[in-house]
Amino acid sequence: MPHPLVLEVRRALKAAGDPARAKGARAYMKSAMPFYGVPAPAQRAIYREVFPRHPLPTFAAWKRVVLELWRGAKFREERYAAIELTGHRLHRAHQTLEAFPIYEEMIADGAWWDLVDAVAIHRMGPLLDRYPAAMTKKMRAWRTSKDMWKRRTSIICQVARKQRTDLSLLYACIEPNMADREFFIRKAIGWALRAYAYLDGAEVKRFVRAHEGELSPLSKREALKNL
Repeated sequence: MPHPLVLEVRRALKAAGDPARAKGARAYMKSAMPFYGVPAPAQRAIYREVFPRHPLPTFAAWKRVVLELWRGAKFREERYAAIELTGHRLHRAHQTLEAFPIYEEMIADGAWWDLVDAVAIHRMGPLLDRYPAAMTKKMRAWRTSKDMWKRRTSIICQVARKQRTDLSLLYACIEPNMADREFFIRKAIGWALRAYAYLDGAEVKRFVRAHEGELSPLSKREALKNL
């Protein structure tokens, strides 16, 4: 029997769905999984109501429900709900290295930007803040992974860290991927550099000049877009 939180989330999403929006969203995301067609603000309103009604006080209970939502998803919004549940304010205590395998599964299994990027930036990034040594080691391992989405994660996980950005880690994750022809890697490199450019534009310009012949035009364009 599904957990009551899972059942309530599914019912609420289905009730709020719009078939026309669902069709367009599925086409836009090139998703094999169908959508309910619930806009993001309406999704967030559902989660604000539903999540607090179902406390998950232990890590084990929280993990079980998160993975039930994720693995049992028949509609893409259910996977969005799983990601939202991992970051809900009631579950901040669960944001430890024990959660890393959950996020790794979401990245490897999600394998598309709308799922991967949220986990990379808003789950892996905060873990990097809390456990810099352990997470730096993991991201350095991911920078050369056979899984393109893990490599993308290693590059963009610091996009929201601002002054806390570990520049040596950022460059260490970018440099082995500069020759990659995959769009999502080239875009990630430019995005990560652009995010740091808000803090130190001169340094980003220096890095781009130093790697002029190695960075793709897309990466360079994205990196320097706001300078």
